[in-house]
Amino acid sequence: MAHELLPPGGGRRARVMKEEQMFAVMKTGGKQYRVTAGDVLRLEKLAANAGETIQFNEVLVVGDTIGAPLVAGAAVQATVIDQIKGDKTINFVRRRRKHSSKRTKGHRQQLTLVRITEVLASGADATGVKPAIGTAAQRVADHNAAPAAAAE
Repeated sequence: MAHELLPPGGGRRARVMKEEQMFAVMKTGGKQYRVTAGDVLRLEKLAANAGETIQFNEVLVVGDTIGAPLVAGAAVQATVIDQIKGDKTINFVRRRRKHSSKRTKGHRQQLTLVRITEVLASGADATGVKPAIGTAAQRVADHNAAPAAAAE
């Protein structure tokens, strides 16, 4: 049996240590994700088409650097694979006793499938890559830009 390197403490939860890759903790869609290059993620829907390269600028941790609250100049670049829908969730409501009514309503969350291509510890401002924006934020930006264009 080959001896494997285990993290300090070992035990039941110990994982085999792999080569250290640059990782980052990024924030998008109200959630935080720990990512490395090559990871594939299902994120809340972003305003980007398949094949586009996007950049996440809200990075909380890069390697050993911890931001307060964000790491200045850090970013995570990704390529959009596809716009997909999540699994269907069913909301079933049944009113008992005298009311005896039922209602079933299904929902499929819209998601964006992305592949992380690069973790940048610095120099994110000079890349010129499109920032990742959620669809709600995009609608608000479009709405606020429309009155300004009409006023001209």
